[in-house]
Amino acid sequence: MRIGVTSQNFRTVTAHAGRARRFMIYEDFPDGQIQQTGTLDLPPEMIIHEYSRNAAHPVDGLDVLITGSCGDGFKRKLAARGIRVVVTSETDPETAVSAVLSGAELPPGEPEEDRQSCGCNCGGNH
Repeated sequence: MRIGVTSQNFRTVTAHAGRARRFMIYEDFPDGQIQQTGTLDLPPEMIIHEYSRNAAHPVDGLDVLITGSCGDGFKRKLAARGIRVVVTSETDPETAVSAVLSGAELPPGEPEEDRQSCGCNCGGNH
């Protein structure tokens, strides 16, 4: 399974997934090990909020994306690409990835009603 984590600093799980440009990529292996296998550092025109739903995107190979916050529009965009989104307040990427793989509960992410508007008139639908 390939799991992406939004991480603007390449160290922690970060929020506002629709505007994220940096992702850590993890894979699980048959021996039960979880390993970071890469990163994505996308140019601004590749952020998912701005990207066409019909064109191929570098996140397309993911099975799951873990993030600190996102809107319903972002979840719908990724669901259309076959990617399940997990929103959590957990900041350690490996802890979050391990929890997803084991089916454990993660602490919920930032409630959308508490999110600040991004100023793009999306209504919080990243």
